[in-house]
Order: sequence, then C-alpha cells, then structure tokens
Amino acid sequence: ERYSIPVIEVIQPAVRRAVAASKNGKVGVIGTQTTIDSKAYNDAFAAAPHLELTALACPKFVSFVESGMTSGDEVTKVAQEYLAPLKAAGVDTLVLGCTHYPLLTGVISYVMGSEVNLVSSAEETAKELYKVLVENSLLRVEKSAPSHQFISSGDTDTFAHLARRFLGPEVNFVKGQI
Repeated sequence: ERYSIPVIEVIQPAVRRAVAASKNGKVGVIGTQTTIDSKAYNDAFAAAPHLELTALACPKFVSFVESGMTSGDEVTKVAQEYLAPLKAAGVDTLVLGCTHYPLLTGVISYVMGSEVNLVSSAEETAKELYKVLVENSLLRVEKSAPSHQFISSGDTDTFAHLARRFLGPEVNFVKGQI
C-alpha cells in the first residue's frame, strides 16, 4: 500500500474479466498506438500464460468517436481492416482498451460477430471503482443533486456535443484542459 487513498487502475479490471470470459483461451486487445506500444496489457495478461493474446492498435477509432462518427460505411470498413487479424486469430474475447472504443461497440460487434465477448475497460474500471467506494464507505449518500464539472483536453465544443449525446443535457459547460 503505497498510497493512503484507494487507487483504481484501468488495466487489471478488464484483464480479469477477459480471463474469466474466454472459453478458447484466445483473447484480443485493441487500443491506441500508445497503449499497445506500452505493453501494459501484455504484462497484465502474462499472469495468465494459458491465454494467447493478440494486441492491435486502432488509432482511427479515436478520431471517429471524437468527430461523432460511431457507425456508417467508413467506420465499418476501417473496423473490418483493423479487426481482421483478430478474427483470423480466432479470439473469443476482445478487450476494448480505450475509453473511446465502447462507443463503437455496435460496429465492433458486427465485424467480430455476436459470439465474441466484448470487454470494456471503461465499464470494468467503473465496476471496480464502485466496489472500492462501497468497501471503503466512500459512496456518496445522495442529499442533493450532484454538481458536475467537465474538462476536455480537445476541442470543447466537440466534447460538449458528444457529451450531451451520451450524458444528457446537464453538460452545459466544458472547460479546456488546465
């Protein structure tokens, strides 16, 4: 325990779920080039040597999501190109190793086939966070409406548009990264 507060990391929750979900021992991971180059998922999956891991970068996926394109012919064509090696490898479980990628679940599932389990690193991390908050009695007891603050490292107007699409109208102001 190096820190006095709980620390939630984003790789292990998804890895645990993928290990549990895979039936044929063939797991894929898709992420940004930086994520794949970091080998963070490779290192985490090393604890499960019985699994065969295929990790691929899908950099255009982030651009699609950030521009509001989450379906359509162009997205599907790129997904088919990116995901072909995973299909060829016979993966039965695919980790979406970028927080943007769950917004492409429809296209990814269509390309990979409904028999492939999709594991969202974002969703698994959220589940882990909830568990830690409950275990440490840190879960907010609702007494008043929450206050939200949105900060974007990219274009604030684009972020606000996408955020309203997925989070609702309470996204009324987005600050640029400090």
